[in-house]
Amino acid sequence: MSFNRVIIIVCDSLGIGEMPDAAEYGDVGSDTLRHILEFRDVDISNLRSLGLCNIRDLPVPPVDEPKGCYGKAALASRGKDTTTGHWEMAGIIIDRPFPTYPNGFPKEIIEAFETAIGRKVLGNKPASGTEIIAELGKQHIETGSPIVYTSADSVFQIAAHEEVIPLEELYRMCEIARGIMRGEHEVSRIIARPFVGTPGKFVRTPNRQDYAIAPPQSTLLDVLSEAGLDTVCIGKISSIYCERGVTQKLKGKNNAELMDRTVDAIRAESRGLIFTNLVDFDMLYGHRNDVAGYAAALEEFDARLGDVFAAMKQDDLLLITADHGCDPTDRSTDHTREYVPIVAYGSKAQRGVNLGIRTSLADIGQTVAEIFGLSLNAGSSFLSQIVN
Repeated sequence: MSFNRVIIIVCDSLGIGEMPDAAEYGDVGSDTLRHILEFRDVDISNLRSLGLCNIRDLPVPPVDEPKGCYGKAALASRGKDTTTGHWEMAGIIIDRPFPTYPNGFPKEIIEAFETAIGRKVLGNKPASGTEIIAELGKQHIETGSPIVYTSADSVFQIAAHEEVIPLEELYRMCEIARGIMRGEHEVSRIIARPFVGTPGKFVRTPNRQDYAIAPPQSTLLDVLSEAGLDTVCIGKISSIYCERGVTQKLKGKNNAELMDRTVDAIRAESRGLIFTNLVDFDMLYGHRNDVAGYAAALEEFDARLGDVFAAMKQDDLLLITADHGCDPTDRSTDHTREYVPIVAYGSKAQRGVNLGIRTSLADIGQTVAEIFGLSLNAGSSFLSQIVN
């Protein structure tokens, strides 16, 4: 085997330019990475050295001799959300996007939910999570009514103050919502969004919990774990796959902690996959149109790559990618239909190989599967291009 372990780091929402069908999604002109790099000088020296800026023309020039292999991948699935991107990465291509609710959830859904939980709800509209608790948090405390909201993503979110609705009750409400949101209304995730504090000073807590839908078929995690390999999932990865095929899950409240857990996992002994999602790029900066915050977070991630390189073993392979775009300069706060970058690096990997434009994110999962003599139902491996 060429590699003993693969480390996938998903920079959640770091798209690298609009896909040909971007107009169907209202995303013409979306270009997450380019627009961040145009905002100011952004120090991404480690990513640049691996070949990130060799993928396409960007404000930061390419290097003559990249240390890694580089390319970009299209989303073959319909949609542009977290679940779609991660499922495809793990070998599942979907032909129908998950439902979204730009005008809030229909009356029959809300009434069924209120009846089941024995309370009326507040909100029922698309909103920023921090903004809606600032708007409705005081009324929530006074009435005990949970705040229900959505976003441009396929999500049903329930926000509640931990001293008004205890976590166990909030989680029970999410399970009820998961049972109601079926069929045509089967959103990709139900999300518990607990918060604390007083009016004007509300803050969300790290006790968020996601209730995803189970993948409809076997994923990369299933295939690896069934073969006796490790699947160490960091951040929200385990919840995206409903914890199926996960041999170990590690949590962190932000990118810094998630990178800490990733470096710890690399230093530890394992054989198989280390799979990390860095959610801050998307949740804190892309969805809030915070270009400055996104740029700073990208610099922080780039700096932490030094720790990753130092921790990697001789037979490790590092893959850096994304699951969709979320251009912080876009007029909306929605995800954007973009290609995603692929950078591959390791002591046993080739250097400077252009992987081209991959037709599906599933190529990543198929490459990982082939490393261990396995295969998935979708994707075309690029292992032969990167192995020494």
